[in-house]
Amino acid sequence: MTQDAADWTAPDLDTIETLANAARDALPEPFARAARQVAIRVEDFAPDYLLAEMEMTDPFELTGLYDGIPLTEKSSFDQPLQPDTVWLFRRPILDEWADRSDQPLGALVAHVLVHEIAHHFGWSDDDIARIDRWWE
Repeated sequence: MTQDAADWTAPDLDTIETLANAARDALPEPFARAARQVAIRVEDFAPDYLLAEMEMTDPFELTGLYDGIPLTEKSSFDQPLQPDTVWLFRRPILDEWADRSDQPLGALVAHVLVHEIAHHFGWSDDDIARIDRWWE
């Protein structure tokens, strides 16, 4: 039975969050334990103030962001105002998924999530690039 394209809908915020939670749950120890301390927040796009802070004008350029203090920089004197958070931006992720039709959506969400959680562990973009060649 063929599905009518008029019935198709893009994955919603809850679907992206479900995929992200599954990816976090699949991380190996000891990373999984630390990753569970990070909140996951899914929005359609990064807020305008965040794009301005990052000097970005195109909201489709940002698929995810880590907001917090990396574990390598935390001290017992830090009083968190909010939990460390990984933001995932649904519309840019869906655009990337459409451009990269060779990857399942869950794999892309997992990649973005793991990249942002790596920042929680104190890894730089250069550190991540040395071990993660996913974009090549």
